[in-house]
Amino acid sequence: MDFVIIVVVILISIIVLKYILGCKLKELKHIGEDEELDNLAKAYPSNIEMCKEYLKKLKNEKVKIEESQGAEASLYIAISNKILIANIQKSYTRIQTIAHECLHSVQNKRILLFNFIFSNIYILYFLIIAVLLVFKMLPYKMLFISIFLILSLVYYMVRIFLENDAMIKARYLAKEYMEEKKISSPNEIEKLVAGFDKINKVGMPFIHYHFFVGIMVKLLILTVLCWIL
Repeated sequence: MDFVIIVVVILISIIVLKYILGCKLKELKHIGEDEELDNLAKAYPSNIEMCKEYLKKLKNEKVKIEESQGAEASLYIAISNKILIANIQKSYTRIQTIAHECLHSVQNKRILLFNFIFSNIYILYFLIIAVLLVFKMLPYKMLFISIFLILSLVYYMVRIFLENDAMIKARYLAKEYMEEKKISSPNEIEKLVAGFDKINKVGMPFIHYHFFVGIMVKLLILTVLCWIL
């Protein structure tokens, strides 16, 4: 009965938070598709060149840069000190997205390294207890689920701290970059920044919800396994 209650609470939490935060992936994609802003962004350097200029501005030019047409999302990989840029050349959002990843590269190295190591430990712990549950080899089920929940809170806190820091600063770094490049007029820059503000308004709650749901889904899987096995 305990596990049934946990499952119900998890599902209610996911539904309620989605409604409260207004997390809509379609709306986020729609905001990111703006032909006028996309055309304004075409005047700026290529993704890799822009990334190099951001890194120079941030005084962190030792970062490796790689662009992948097959990548679904851009990211900074702390362990290899590399920025991977996704296929975003045609979108105006690339100006802010690349700034975001470059800002990750100058964050506190201790926190970045901890996040990388702990994230892998966290996933490994989930997989191990899931396998042990499947083979009915896990004693004290509630204890191990409680430990997983504590690890989830640590994972969420560190990851969201890093994402919030980069998301908030990226908007200002992108604006400063455009003003220094003098490619766009002040009015055009304001239009691009307004686009960033719109996508951030929807995107920031979505990122928080995305990580929360990822944790809840894992917890749901473990709870269901405890319930049925």
